[in-house]
Amino acid sequence: MQSSRFKPGFLSLLWIVTVVLALYHTPWASFSPRKSSPETQSPLASEIWAWNRPLLDLAASHGGAALTDQTNRNAKPWLSTLQSFLQPVLSPRPTCRMGTSKQSGHFRQLLKFKPDYSVNEFTQYESDRTGMRVVVVDHKGPKVAGYFVLATEIHDDSGAPHTLEHLCFMGSRNYRYKGFLDKLATRAYSSTNAWTATDHTAYTLDTAGWAGFSQILPVYLEHVIAPTLTDAGCYTEVHHIDGTGNDAGVVYSEMQALQNSQSELIDLKSRRLLYPDGIGFRYETGGMLEQLRSLTSERIREFHREMYQPKNLCLIITGEVDHADLLQKLEDFESTILDVVPSPDAPFKRPWIESRKTPALEKSIIETIEFPEEDESFGEIEIRFLGPDCTDSIQGGALNVVLLYLAGSSATVLENILVEKEQVASAVYFSTDDRPDIEIRFTLTSVETAKLAQVEKRFFEILHEAMEKPLDMQYIKECIERQKRSWKFSTESSAVPFAEYVISDFLYGRKDGSTLLDVATLQEYEALEKWNEGQWKEYIKKWIADAPHVSILGVPSAKLSEKLKADEEARVAAQQKKLGEEGLKEKQKKLDEAKAENDREIPTEMLEQFKVPKTDSIHFISTTTAKSGPALKSGKPDNQFQSLIDADPMDVPFFIHFEHIQSNFVQLSLLVSSEKVPVQLRPLLAVYTEAFFNSPIKRDGKTISFEQVIVELERDTVGYSLEGARDLGNSEMLRVSFQVEVEKYATAIAWLKELTWNTIFDVDRLKAITTRLLADVPDSKRSGDDMLAAVYVMVHYAPESIVRARSTLVKARYLKRIKRLLALRPEVVISQMEEIRKSLFAFENLRVLVVADLEKLQKPVSAWKPFLEGLTPAKDPLPIPNRKELLSEAGKNFGNLSYVVPMPTVDSSFAYATAKGLDSYDHPKLASLLVAIAYMNAVEGPLWVAVRGTGLAYGTNFGYNIDLGTINFDVYRSPNAFKAFEASKQIVENHLNGTVAFDPLMLEGSISSIVVSFANEQTTLASAAQGSFIRQVIRNLPSDYKERILNNVRNITVDQIKDALRDIILPLFNAQKSNLVITCAPTLEEGIKKGLQSFSFKPISQPLKEFEDDYGLKVDGEEEEEEGSDEEEESDEEDESDSE
Repeated sequence: MQSSRFKPGFLSLLWIVTVVLALYHTPWASFSPRKSSPETQSPLASEIWAWNRPLLDLAASHGGAALTDQTNRNAKPWLSTLQSFLQPVLSPRPTCRMGTSKQSGHFRQLLKFKPDYSVNEFTQYESDRTGMRVVVVDHKGPKVAGYFVLATEIHDDSGAPHTLEHLCFMGSRNYRYKGFLDKLATRAYSSTNAWTATDHTAYTLDTAGWAGFSQILPVYLEHVIAPTLTDAGCYTEVHHIDGTGNDAGVVYSEMQALQNSQSELIDLKSRRLLYPDGIGFRYETGGMLEQLRSLTSERIREFHREMYQPKNLCLIITGEVDHADLLQKLEDFESTILDVVPSPDAPFKRPWIESRKTPALEKSIIETIEFPEEDESFGEIEIRFLGPDCTDSIQGGALNVVLLYLAGSSATVLENILVEKEQVASAVYFSTDDRPDIEIRFTLTSVETAKLAQVEKRFFEILHEAMEKPLDMQYIKECIERQKRSWKFSTESSAVPFAEYVISDFLYGRKDGSTLLDVATLQEYEALEKWNEGQWKEYIKKWIADAPHVSILGVPSAKLSEKLKADEEARVAAQQKKLGEEGLKEKQKKLDEAKAENDREIPTEMLEQFKVPKTDSIHFISTTTAKSGPALKSGKPDNQFQSLIDADPMDVPFFIHFEHIQSNFVQLSLLVSSEKVPVQLRPLLAVYTEAFFNSPIKRDGKTISFEQVIVELERDTVGYSLEGARDLGNSEMLRVSFQVEVEKYATAIAWLKELTWNTIFDVDRLKAITTRLLADVPDSKRSGDDMLAAVYVMVHYAPESIVRARSTLVKARYLKRIKRLLALRPEVVISQMEEIRKSLFAFENLRVLVVADLEKLQKPVSAWKPFLEGLTPAKDPLPIPNRKELLSEAGKNFGNLSYVVPMPTVDSSFAYATAKGLDSYDHPKLASLLVAIAYMNAVEGPLWVAVRGTGLAYGTNFGYNIDLGTINFDVYRSPNAFKAFEASKQIVENHLNGTVAFDPLMLEGSISSIVVSFANEQTTLASAAQGSFIRQVIRNLPSDYKERILNNVRNITVDQIKDALRDIILPLFNAQKSNLVITCAPTLEEGIKKGLQSFSFKPISQPLKEFEDDYGLKVDGEEEEEEGSDEEEESDEEDESDSE
């Protein structure tokens, strides 16, 4: 779904901030495509992908988004959900003052201002020559990010907008070589990406330091404004028929995997009903398959001429920007394109603004859509409305507040009744899309198929009942304050929300800049604080409760799955018959000729003219450490902030690690060892972590309902969570975290104590939580990628590991037992929950991280004294868990183990191979391994060309995990994972035997990409602080560790790289040294097995069910209950259980 400046939803804000920061702590960033973000995928999936994540911030957050509104040329669909979690940070739209108008060459400064709640500064320019707009958001940090946005409108399903997103990377008029831009990017500490939304196309540039950004900027812009758009490029990238008679092409294959997905079918049906013919929001900009098969190169070029004009382009740049250099670069660039672009005075119809307006929806529509799915037990409901004008700040702010009030947490009316009490859905999500009329969307997940219509009706009954009762005006005021806090926190943490805001303003705001100035204050919320109950009720009724709407009931259908497969097979067979043998040969010839034209070698001298920039312009962030208690045993810092900590002593030896940053907020984390939790109870941690913030508590002898607990938490915090501690460097620990304003530091600690010890384990709440966790399972079990990770963890992790204990294939069986036990003997479960609590929160299990401005923090140490009362002090905390010790025998000794897992819900295959890797951050071969992986994984590098470039897989990459001592290789979405595996092995061997020589320029680019990976760890002050904690406390590394590594990688030779390939990477393809897991469509099973056998693997075919584990929990009568319903209740998606 497309992002919006009015993104409500508060708790998810903290998820995204936490997750983005967590991603920055990987020692290596690669370009592996993924399906889901860490916060929504299983802990196991997060665990094994943790070291293979690309770090593209906002650009990647749109990757493959919504599978409906947006597509992404670098195929990073794992971050699609990440974008939805960014929604809450894009909410308020305030107002402010104008800056002074200045002229620099042909670029005129229109605006310059600072929001009154932020240190970031906005500057807007416009070119008198071409009409190009530029908005710079200055903020401190090592990264400079660019979003080059074009408003794109089309009234058909041809997919022309999406095709350009790919084709612009195929070369430009002065750099006419596929891959040139990406190879240049690796030399300039940069990465490129792009996304296509319904209303715009964005090209992104993510760079460490201004020098690299400045160098690549004009080359990138030429690719956007003056691309080659050759017939050969369109043929291979968009659509073609290969020599076997099958349809292919990068864009075609991407949409083929999405077109019949649940989310795409529901989304498209909704839009078809919400928007009539001739309204651009109705159409699939990614392209429908039938239309892509007939799309011509000339139509693509025509769309480029219409939309890709400088006057329709806005450059949004965030970071430490040299304005004078930027404007000069743009002046020079414009001089080179004047002959190919229209003048600013030429007629141009501004997309969306000068188009036909969306008519009001006259009546409500409820329709059903089937989606292919073997498990027919649960469906989904989506309800959409047309809301107020997106440029009306007060109306938009009111919408933020109303959505929080109705469905912002489990204490709100819709969530509380539908999810918690009646338990007819696993969640009620909301989102908004900026449109001239804001599109409002509610999604009800995991609804029993037979009850879809009933639950849709109940949704509106609840709204109408709420409108007949008095509103909780105090809670509305708290929602207003919460919205303001969340926006301030998000904009302090990252420039991403501001970039999203500017995109929306460019699309729909006024050209005079007055709507952009709305971001400068939060005045609209001051106005909303004066609204009375009547105004709020009128608003809710007008836009939601009584508003005409479109409701789509998504119904799973096994028959549809079979029909789609049969229809496609019949279509392809007919196509093959029509072409005949000669026709097929001609198609293959045409394809080979197109590939040859596209794959012309880039002249070395063309890349050599762009020197690798010096790292001087990369301004790394440093934080200042202070310590208290046992934390001091690793050394006492010598700085002014340590003096502040020393001045507030506490007589209890409690481990507290402080990181000083300039901030108005405190980010507090309690790191908890799970070592004392009995092994047989560790799967119950899934329920415990969910219940931690969602249970009643005992206070002063009175019971406080869980709803009231949530209301108070929301009032006192910016966010809170209990999850696995992967983002703090060790997934075998738990992390309780709060984000609060500085003055609420002691309040957060008080909450921590109350939630830890005063929670009441209420039977009804435990039943509701367990039911919800189980109901979420089907989504996880539909994903070949997630189940690949799930199977890997079940095989390679020991039962003692909480990564395994909280994984999908444990919860699928264990939680069914718990559900039955709650029905028969609830006191047993309550006793177990009490045991978990006592086991977790022993004094010696605890460490604290506080990230804050220490000069503003009152009683930084002694504020913890009340929390510690009643605990028996220990001299030292328990050691940080050694993750290697929590691996199974298979996870410690690799070789002679391979599984093929057939899954009816997937139509492709996924693979993950693991072998023994490096197990020390000081290993002498680490630097050579880093360079080898960077070289092999590069965009347009060896793996990309050998596998993705030949259509053998959507993505492949090498990765490593020092903490586990492993090296790994994964294949994402392949028509035959073995063939991708085989080609990857071949390309490694070719580099070892000299068949393929190492490219000196690509080696330079590899070093640059490693520099970028370190910059990614310090993108924000908070991420730099977390990185410091991980380095010092979790990994016990010296302060100059990064400098040492960077110095080492700069001195690596080709021979050392070959040693790393031969000794560390190549064993991944050796059956005696590697373990391999593959998930695939049943039709691919035999072919993959035969291929593996030719490599001496002995693959075992085994269904998912056989990997499940109940940890020995048995309940009377469970067998009878489970008969015929295994698939229905197998739960888990809640492997958010912790972004391992």
